Amino acid sequence: MKGILKIYHPEETLKYNIRNTYCKAVYSNQQHLLEVEIITDDSLDHVDDDSLQYNFPQLSLEIFDFPIESKEIEGKAFNINDTEEETYTEVDLFDDEDAFIYDNELLFEKNEEGELQVIWKGTIDDFYTGSDTPIPFRLKCEFGQDDIDVGDE
Repeated sequence: MKGILKIYHPEETLKYNIRNTYCKAVYSNQQHLLEVEIITDDSLDHVDDDSLQYNFPQLSLEIFDFPIESKEIEGKAFNINDTEEETYTEVDLFDDEDAFIYDNELLFEKNEEGELQVIWKGTIDDFYTGSDTPIPFRLKCEFGQDDIDVGDE
């Protein structure tokens, strides 16, 4: 399992399985920048037909061009908030709706298998019901290398 995203909506806790992850500290213009992308699986097998999540089966959370001190992110925590001048986060709902994330706290550490993982907490716009109050989310996922089976011919 790559991970799980939980959005704690007042009416129900929405659970998204993680399909793809990407994390890298890049060096650009003499500074290190953090890039993270988490894409959920669009499977709805575990979701009831009347769930709020049914209208939004997939989403993507992204951090981009966030300045960090060094390329080492293991054991580090980052607080990321967008301002009017600088934007580091993006949410893709894979439809015409817009959403933003706030109060992002990312903690990078190694799991029991020695793979890098992130615990990401924050709040997200209530794109389910349109309420003006952002709702909390928590994401935990690992950045393990995928094993690709080419097969023998």
